[in-house]
Amino acid sequence: MSKISRTRLVAAAATTVLAALSLTACNDGAGIKNEGRATGTSPSTAVSSEATATATSAPSGSAATTGPSASTGSSGAGSTGGTATSAVRTPGPTKAPTSAAGRPVTCEGSTTRTVAAPLTRPVNHMLLTVTNTGSKSCYLYGYPAVRFGEAQSVPPVIEASKPQAVVTLAPGESGYASVSLSATDGSSANGYTAKSLTVYFHGRSGNESVGTGAHPPLAAKGVYVDDSLKVTYWQQSMGDAVSW
Repeated sequence: MSKISRTRLVAAAATTVLAALSLTACNDGAGIKNEGRATGTSPSTAVSSEATATATSAPSGSAATTGPSASTGSSGAGSTGGTATSAVRTPGPTKAPTSAAGRPVTCEGSTTRTVAAPLTRPVNHMLLTVTNTGSKSCYLYGYPAVRFGEAQSVPPVIEASKPQAVVTLAPGESGYASVSLSATDGSSANGYTAKSLTVYFHGRSGNESVGTGAHPPLAAKGVYVDDSLKVTYWQQSMGDAVSW
């Protein structure tokens, strides 16, 4: 090959090399690298970032509240689904128990026990205690209609002793009334010693006796009564009864 041909071949090769180098430099600056960075941020990465931001800004526990409420069928022990199921199965209202005692009745001798005991204060007084021995509550209406010995009438009641409400005795409870037997100064007439006592019970109207009477025993020596004999209304407490 002639010297001129070799020189032309070398020059052509050099030109090719320079063109390749120029193309590589161009691609490194604005082509391949830039495209690589653009395609590096994929759609899936953007969605994941948005989901992460949403989860971070959401209130704590909101996902747990929303999820299990739609799947109440879960029965695993301690699972949120199990808790939702328990809430759905809350038992309904139960029927109120009916009292075995039923409605109250009127207190009378067959369902009560009556005790007559002398009082030291006030003097010349007696305390009547009536205890409900029945299975139902009972009403002690009005005042005791007492009859000492063979007396033909019952003594009057002290009107000022009338309570604000009817005395009610549950089974086992007691009601009270006091009896003023005689004048302390001996000023009343027709005094006598009674050896027996009968206590009758009033009905709701207060004008009649109901049921059977009670026969509380008296002391062996009896009790002295006179025309000043009177009684109080039935009281719920002993203190109220002995205050007259």
